[in-house]
Amino acid sequence: MAYLPKYLVSAAFVVLLALGGCGESSSSAANELTSLRGVRYCEVLAVVNDGGFRADVYGTQGLNECPPSEWEALDPEEIREDLDALSVLMNGLRFWLIDSVTSFSEPGEIQFFGELEMRLIASVALSPGDLTQGAYQERSVIRDTEFVFVAGSEVYELIAPDGKVYVMQSYAQIVDDTLDEAALPSLGEELALPDGWIYRTRILDEDYVVVDQDGIATVVQDELQNTYQLAGLLE
Repeated sequence: MAYLPKYLVSAAFVVLLALGGCGESSSSAANELTSLRGVRYCEVLAVVNDGGFRADVYGTQGLNECPPSEWEALDPEEIREDLDALSVLMNGLRFWLIDSVTSFSEPGEIQFFGELEMRLIASVALSPGDLTQGAYQERSVIRDTEFVFVAGSEVYELIAPDGKVYVMQSYAQIVDDTLDEAALPSLGEELALPDGWIYRTRILDEDYVVVDQDGIATVVQDELQNTYQLAGLLE
């Protein structure tokens, strides 16, 4: 595999995980995906250098539910060669916990990896400042999205000592391939939460709408690579 500076490999993976499959704001056209909760998806990130390091993110969102057999059959090295990329990172399997998402981005080109159909959902410039961060640390992502959890849904939140509330947007079977939604209500008992952090489960009385702040989404991950977005402050 071609040499890629370690900090850019790490930064690319951070970008991939933080994007959450919605892409960056690039137009005024609203694209909505509905009935998402429980839908499986996966992503491939290719790091290229065309005068500057860039991460191209391909995802199955809106195309298929990433059949595990097709995902497991993929060869990252073969994909890297096909895309003439410096490095390829695999992000899956993942499962949405939101019910719908609206984003502002034009549909990207279709790409087949093996038999798995994906779409280019984002291209993100990488720089030496994009250093990796650990679990429970905030990452800022440029995107213009609206996530909706409908009334009656169960949500899973992290509450930081400063009162910030982060709601889980997707859970992952990357670190723990047995993790499923049934395990999420008691997941806090398994996580190595930092001092002062709380994991909370609750049933929504009304729709829960989570948006970015001035085009910036703030996300954190736990050690299982489940992804949470900042929703606001504890009331």
